Amino acid sequence: MTDHSRRRFLKATGTALSGAALMSSPAVAGGSERTDTRFLIDLREISRSEVPDDVEIVHDISEIDVLAARGDPEVVPGSASTTLDMAVYQHDETPQSGPVKERNAKAQGSNGPAWDSGAPTRTELQWDKRAQRVGDLTENPGQERTVQDTATGEGSRIAVIDTGVYDGHPDLADVVNAELSANFTTDPYDFRPNGAGSHGTHVAGTVAGTNANGEGILGTAPDTEVLSLRVFSGMQGASGDVIAALVDAATKGCDAANLSLGYPYPYVYPEKYPFLYAVKELYQRAVDYARSEDMVVVNSAGNDSLDMDGEGVLSLPTEVEGVFGVSATGPIGYLWDDKQESREDKALKKLEDSTASPAFYTNYGDAVDVSAAGGDADLEASAEGIPGWYYDLVLSAVVEYDDEGNPVPGYGWKAGTSMAAPQVTGAVALVRSLRPDASVEEVEDLIRETARDAPGGEEYHGAGHLDLRRLVKRAR
Repeated sequence: MTDHSRRRFLKATGTALSGAALMSSPAVAGGSERTDTRFLIDLREISRSEVPDDVEIVHDISEIDVLAARGDPEVVPGSASTTLDMAVYQHDETPQSGPVKERNAKAQGSNGPAWDSGAPTRTELQWDKRAQRVGDLTENPGQERTVQDTATGEGSRIAVIDTGVYDGHPDLADVVNAELSANFTTDPYDFRPNGAGSHGTHVAGTVAGTNANGEGILGTAPDTEVLSLRVFSGMQGASGDVIAALVDAATKGCDAANLSLGYPYPYVYPEKYPFLYAVKELYQRAVDYARSEDMVVVNSAGNDSLDMDGEGVLSLPTEVEGVFGVSATGPIGYLWDDKQESREDKALKKLEDSTASPAFYTNYGDAVDVSAAGGDADLEASAEGIPGWYYDLVLSAVVEYDDEGNPVPGYGWKAGTSMAAPQVTGAVALVRSLRPDASVEEVEDLIRETARDAPGGEEYHGAGHLDLRRLVKRAR
């Protein structure tokens, strides 16, 4: 199936998907009154003393003059002082009602996925890292230098603002700073997923997986330090939690914050949902604060196959000034034949679409700074059950649960701009490990200037497709 056909499929199903899966979280439904809802208070419109005592303050984000609150917004004086605390969603598993869902790769013996005894190793399935020659992922690596011969992220710190990171995973066990990690939701648990899913663990593995025992997955920057800042209790999060986590990450000295989340269709039309303008303003404050603290804010561009330059479109938080937006690419046909002689780097030369081809679901437009590997899918191949079709998704760490609810480390595939953003977050870690004093602007310029041309041009790739080898060569 061609790229055009895959995009047409998503657009044709977009209305049904959004109606089934999306909602604007604290909006009043059917005109009924609600007195216990989440909202945001702008302290540039009113003073703190004017906030009634019966309003619960969930987050005091005084660095940017914002309070995340719960209660009755009507009791707060001033019509411009409050705005809805919108629900925010993960940018993965696209299309949400279709076949591209998380697929697990359960270990068999000591060597990876369990579909047959001659299966590829997990690192053989990491086309995203092999295309960039991130590390020694081959049995016969030759003499060519890898990215990690130059930099591994040592001395850098990144925040994964997401569903939580499972630090009991063998590839993340020595990566997560538990002391600085935190839960920003209102549930009573810690920074770990606690039933919120594998999204954040998958993202963290892409950034910083260590492949510690040689049988797992390798991240871009395995020596970086990860802060798990959890903002999801389930599939939904709250904007106020995300903004609070973003400010916290900057305050804690992170070099980058990874936001693989956003507001999908239909919450891209501010004329229909005018509260989007107010939410954008509060994100802008958080991003400005982050940049003042030398932190790069990396965001997934979204999975609605949306032209962000379209009339009346506002895609948040990607279109906030100062956010580094990332679109998604992926191959079609990686290791589909699953023959031993086609493995190693030969597999990258036997593709229907290259690893730098725009994914069928990705948003695009001027807000994209670069593209990166997020995974793609041939929906016809998926529907027909063609073996190996899901190899074109991104493999990383996940967490599963046994019958008693205990977390169990695993590996699985996901696709989305959620999977593309951490490729760039890992790149920031590499640059900061080589140039600790580089400014946000200098880091971003290096990533853009070393990106390479890719199919689809600027519309889909911005400055180009992420090129880690060129990046570390320029940065060292």
